[in-house]
Amino acid sequence: MIARTFHRAAPISPLAYGMSESALATTHRSHLCGALRAEHAGTHVRLGGWVHRARDLGGLVFVDLRDRAGLVQVSFDPSSAGAMLAAQAASLGAETVILVEGVVAERPAAMRNADMATGSVEVRATALRIVGPAETPAIPVARGKSEQLAAEELRLRHRHLDLRRDELQHNLVLRHRLMQRTRRYLSDAGFLEIETPILTKPTPEGARDYLVPSRVHPGEFYALPQSPQIYKQLLMVSGFDRYFQIARCFRDEDLRADRQPEFTQIDIEASFGAQDDITRLAEGLVRALWAEGNSTVSATIPRMTYADAMERYGIDRPDLRYGMELEDVSEAFRGVEFPFTSAALDADGRVRGIRVAGGATLSRKQLDEIDAIVKSAGARGLLRVKRVNGVLQGAAAKVLDDARASLLRLADGDLGLYLAGADRVTGPALDRVRQDVAQRMGLVPEHVNAFAWITDFPMFERDPQSGALGAVHHPFTAPHPDDVELLDTAPWMARAQAYDLVLNGTELGGGSIRISDPAVQARIFGLLGVDAETARARFGFLLEGLRAGAPPHGGIAFGFDRITMLLAGATSLRDVIAFPKTTTARALFEGAPSPVPAADLKDLHITVEHA
Repeated sequence: MIARTFHRAAPISPLAYGMSESALATTHRSHLCGALRAEHAGTHVRLGGWVHRARDLGGLVFVDLRDRAGLVQVSFDPSSAGAMLAAQAASLGAETVILVEGVVAERPAAMRNADMATGSVEVRATALRIVGPAETPAIPVARGKSEQLAAEELRLRHRHLDLRRDELQHNLVLRHRLMQRTRRYLSDAGFLEIETPILTKPTPEGARDYLVPSRVHPGEFYALPQSPQIYKQLLMVSGFDRYFQIARCFRDEDLRADRQPEFTQIDIEASFGAQDDITRLAEGLVRALWAEGNSTVSATIPRMTYADAMERYGIDRPDLRYGMELEDVSEAFRGVEFPFTSAALDADGRVRGIRVAGGATLSRKQLDEIDAIVKSAGARGLLRVKRVNGVLQGAAAKVLDDARASLLRLADGDLGLYLAGADRVTGPALDRVRQDVAQRMGLVPEHVNAFAWITDFPMFERDPQSGALGAVHHPFTAPHPDDVELLDTAPWMARAQAYDLVLNGTELGGGSIRISDPAVQARIFGLLGVDAETARARFGFLLEGLRAGAPPHGGIAFGFDRITMLLAGATSLRDVIAFPKTTTARALFEGAPSPVPAADLKDLHITVEHA
């Protein structure tokens, strides 16, 4: 996995959003552990929390007490608190829940802990009560700087303990902050938060639906929504003008580190606007979220067409933090008998690659590793050419004369890495090469947010085997006004009014202007091979709504889990979701999915056949 760097959001104050200490006080506690500071010195406090660590220094006992706000040191001195109280404190096991009373005191200067927010004070205990005895934890919560985390599968199995770790507490607090900031921003912009159904009609949107059997309607099924796409369009038809939802979505597809079967998206739709209105609103939201996450967004976000992105970077979500744009060097090899390139050029493919300044220093082993990445991406293999002491080296050096070699534009010490074939194969593979080389060469700057809008996506893409057209985004995306006539003559060349916001090689969100004319929607369904009867069966309620008079409308959806992951500096979505699934879609803590009793299946009119 390619590492990406972002600012980590600042720790949240326990008194965030104007909440007072008195608002946080309860019967059992007057203050949060992590909120105590020097100004509390002399205050009598009641605390509740988990024993993070306990240290017995020959009768004088120190307990690090933890709650959601952080840690504070509690001292039990036999000379003042009493021997029995100190002995009770010495017997405390890790993760035991206790209630403590005592007085806040400033620590001597030599005893202060700069690594703790509360490190200038301690609580000198006068009372202790155990309220939640704890077994020895299956995985450690308290962990030294040099100690390794438990294996992820073990941590997911004992998620209730894993969630006590500072990193995950921080991530979920950040998630809360981002969620609240989203609501404030969109509400201030006149948007209404409206919930759409979870049990809905199966409407295929590119992935498998999760199906829910109906007990009262035998043989019929609901689907969990892949997105609220159709409902939010119907809300525009219904006159609600500006809608948003922090929506739960479900897709039954293969997983990876940044994908979960159930996920959250910021869903936005607005009427009587154009693409610029949506992107301007989206930029404002992103700026608000990045500010909440202690990071920044440039004053202007550049725009790049899909065609330009694919030509220059091989992918529609390019990482713009460094150079090494793709170069077409086909002319250097055209007409040359060279097996690596001849077949590709004869089949109307191209030879493209990157020029790596100073890359001649990469070792044979490193280049073999890059070649393995290329092959795992579906390409044949990598052509390597470098110039050392003015001499071209590599297999191609034997077939390229000086004039052809000059087309590679390799300066002394440079390395050229090339692939030959169809763009749909070489583009994604070269993107992988570009990212890997940038990491190896130290070209990725830290704490840089390189945002970009990718626009003018194609409406359709052809299936390589069947030649059938498929929607690049979804079948409700409006065609570009200049390309409507192409729908009748060359639909595969038509552009869509679609746009994605990308950051450092990651897609943050995407959207489009929607089709509001039912006649145009019917044409698009036809081009996608969806006949009128199938369209009515799958999307009849949307078509009915469009026929009732639909305003021009469009929207965008952001991957909320992904945004949180990036701003938290995490490497996996599982680190910003309270109870995530594994890459095999299993919930190890709850034990889901699981078999269902035969009687329950009978009520649902379902029979399971075992292999």
